[in-house]
Amino acid sequence: MQIYLVGGAVRDELLGLPVKDRDWVVTGATPDEMLKQGYKQVGADFPVFLHPTTHEEYALARTERKNGHGYHGFTVYSAPDVTLEDDLKRRDLTINAMAKATDGALIDPFQGQKDLESRQLRHVSDAFTEDPLRILRTARFAARLQPLGFSVADQTMALMTDMSKAGEVDHLVPERVWQEIQRALHENEPGTFFTVLRDCGALESLIPELVADQTAFESSIRSLRCTHQRNLDTGARFAALLSPLASMEPGAAERRAKQLKAPNDCAALARLVAAVAPAMESAQPLLKAENILALLDAADAWRRPERFATLLDTLGCVLCGDSAGNVETLKSALEAANTVNAQSLMTEGFAGKALGEAIHRERLQLIQRTLHTI
Repeated sequence: MQIYLVGGAVRDELLGLPVKDRDWVVTGATPDEMLKQGYKQVGADFPVFLHPTTHEEYALARTERKNGHGYHGFTVYSAPDVTLEDDLKRRDLTINAMAKATDGALIDPFQGQKDLESRQLRHVSDAFTEDPLRILRTARFAARLQPLGFSVADQTMALMTDMSKAGEVDHLVPERVWQEIQRALHENEPGTFFTVLRDCGALESLIPELVADQTAFESSIRSLRCTHQRNLDTGARFAALLSPLASMEPGAAERRAKQLKAPNDCAALARLVAAVAPAMESAQPLLKAENILALLDAADAWRRPERFATLLDTLGCVLCGDSAGNVETLKSALEAANTVNAQSLMTEGFAGKALGEAIHRERLQLIQRTLHTI
């Protein structure tokens, strides 16, 4: 039995980056032998074990054979006769197909170290085409490593383009696509992820609205980059990405969010940004207190203050030029309206519907005063 450190830990160590997770491959062993040594099996589809002390993952060397479409269309073979090179060959990129022996020796059968030096993301073999998820993974690695000068190798980009043209991306499970998108939104240069997907034709299957309009795509990437620079959360980044859909047919952003299986909070924020941004692109709507109060009501600013704060942060990235100043106007109006004291109105005898109307009047008056001081 031989144990090797593999994949991202080897790659990041060679790049001088912090190693966050360590994965191991075991050759020449059986599941029974692993269990006897105290490892706990966790893999359902293939033998993966947790180390009894470190709880790091140790996988028996395996090969995969394509037998269907998409991410799950594989037959896995794992046995003591599977070599380390057999296991590495099934991996996506050469920089992820290196291993390190316990004595520190580097095992690099596919020239991953050379590609690290030339800053290339290159596929290991033609088996890359068997899993369309690798298109998204490659784009995500491009987004992560772009600040270091990495780019997708021409041959790999051509392969990804052929896969996209063949409709392979359409076979991906939406939940798995969302996982990749969510992770990509927090990579070092998230816009690169979507640029790579656009260039190879995959984005047309995932977010076709951004492919159909170059201006929309550029606006999307600009807004996304801003949310990244301001370290906003996933919902804000996703809403910024879909913000150009607001100028398209009604409900386009919300429908696309649902098709991508985005969580409810992300989909809701995307819907709000798409609904509110057009009303704020001109100063005219915000000159009227009635319009501002209607907007605050529609966004449920009173009961969902944290979400509304995120909405404002996102709008600050989505809106350009003079319209960006409307975000500050909206903030000031909200602060003023929030000073309405419902308890005081109740002591004055207001209740039920009359209380709601009184609160509305008070908020409107305070917003009007605020607009006069801006």
